[in-house]
Amino acid sequence: MPELPLLSDRMVYVMKIEAMRRAWIGQVIDGRFNLLQWLGGSESSGVFLTELHGPGSRKAAIKLVPADAANAEARIAGWAMAMALSHPHLMRLLQYGRCQIGGARLLYAVTEYAEEVLSQILPQRALTPAEAREMLDPVLGALSYLHAKGYVHGSLNPSNIMAVDDQLKLSCDRLQVAGDPGGRLPAKGVYEPPECVAGTIFAAADVWSLGVTLVESLTQHPPTWDRSKDREPIVPESIPQPLAGIVRDCLRSDPKRRCTLADLQDRLEAAGPLPGRVSRIARMMLAKLRWPGIVAVALVLAAAIGFLLLHSHQTQPSPSAAPETPAPAAVPAPQTPATETQSSKPVPAIAALPAQTPAPQTPSAKGAAAKGEVAQRVLPDVPQKASDTIRGKVAVSVRVTVDPGGQVSDAALDSPGPSKYFAKLALDAARRWKFKPARVDGRAVSSVWLLRFNFGPTGTEVTPAETAP
Repeated sequence: MPELPLLSDRMVYVMKIEAMRRAWIGQVIDGRFNLLQWLGGSESSGVFLTELHGPGSRKAAIKLVPADAANAEARIAGWAMAMALSHPHLMRLLQYGRCQIGGARLLYAVTEYAEEVLSQILPQRALTPAEAREMLDPVLGALSYLHAKGYVHGSLNPSNIMAVDDQLKLSCDRLQVAGDPGGRLPAKGVYEPPECVAGTIFAAADVWSLGVTLVESLTQHPPTWDRSKDREPIVPESIPQPLAGIVRDCLRSDPKRRCTLADLQDRLEAAGPLPGRVSRIARMMLAKLRWPGIVAVALVLAAAIGFLLLHSHQTQPSPSAAPETPAPAAVPAPQTPATETQSSKPVPAIAALPAQTPAPQTPSAKGAAAKGEVAQRVLPDVPQKASDTIRGKVAVSVRVTVDPGGQVSDAALDSPGPSKYFAKLALDAARRWKFKPARVDGRAVSSVWLLRFNFGPTGTEVTPAETAP
């Protein structure tokens, strides 16, 4: 019988920690956060699924870190900084503190729950250039916000790029103050720039990590780099322009020679959209394990549209019809038990037949339809410097799909206008609008709205119009 290989002390330690963490399922942290499921982690931390109680209880993630770790105090300081931040593309840190399980003293941090993580996508396939380009917009926005506040992300990589409610977000539980010399361990991986070994990092460190992230996103592997030699990482020839040039300028060994985030944004805007541009990278991430459901919903929608076209042909009113006879407001998509089980997301309602004009009806009437209403408007936050560049008006139209709960489930540019900058501001604002849902037969249904933004030097006006049902 062959002898089994001896396990190193390190491997034994890792196995013990892994077994201990899995045994923690069911424990309650700080009297509030039940450890429901092991989500993963590393030698120095473990992440569990938990739940936030109260009105509309929802999932959250809780990270546990040994309280006696060398950088424990730096962790607490970083979490305190993160709690004070608010950006649509940063993971929200909801709570942090100290706790104990058995004899283990721990630190904990509770964050939003991510449905998908980029590092889980890349082993399956690389991103297309269009998807990588789409990913850059929210990442650059979040990093620019952090740098303006005087912070460095410090750990940008695919495992910290996540999808939360169809929004791409960066984790923010490892923040550091730019230029702070304390708490930084010697760098080991390619994601950490050469200057990291000195113990002090600045905003340029995030630019380096972004370059490495782009390479891995496009090729499924980080670039080849020998830290011991005075050479810059090798950028694969398969990466197309302008991304290849951007990556090279991110991966300059001298941080002073690296491009800035503003430079990156200008170059991307000058290059324009890459062929095959996707609506949102977060949608791609969330769709990885949901293609069967998406295909099923598409088939159901195709069948529904066919039914509606046939029904329209059969029931179209003749020219001699009495003028006082109201035309039907809309024909809702047929509902079957099979349709309801295909996907957890509502299927958008089909628009009303174009040749018909409904008479006013009340929601309570049999077969009646009631239009939705705007419940919450969100105006774009336009810096004064940007407003000063406007001559006349900049018009942008955004088409939003509203679910039966009144939330925006999708938003896309209908007319982007002459400026990508203002188009992005309009799109981000549109996603945060809320509505009183449209109703058919007294039942809330999905609807589609067109939000027309007019940016001017003295302010922004928005005209909403419901287009369906």
